[in-house]
Amino acid sequence: MKAMSRKPTSPGEILNEEFLVPMGLTQKELADHIRCDIKVINRIINERTSVTAEMALKLSATFKTTPDFWLNAQKAVDIYAASKKLSRLPASLVSRKAG
Repeated sequence: MKAMSRKPTSPGEILNEEFLVPMGLTQKELADHIRCDIKVINRIINERTSVTAEMALKLSATFKTTPDFWLNAQKAVDIYAASKKLSRLPASLVSRKAG
């Protein structure tokens, strides 16, 4: 597995820098639009919480993206964080020779 050299861009940073700021939207306006608490949006933007499948659906409908766009960004951040915590991965149980 190839190690990532830099931390992936978080879905919160994408949300803020690629959508909210260019569109002139506030976190409150987005929260009201998708019917969630502003704290949820703020926590996503500040990387204190992850984008869930439900939130990915709401964001994709709001910004004409796909749920996978948001979930893949979250997955990249999660895998990066996990790789930093693990000092060593277990060896494979799969034999190099078949049969």
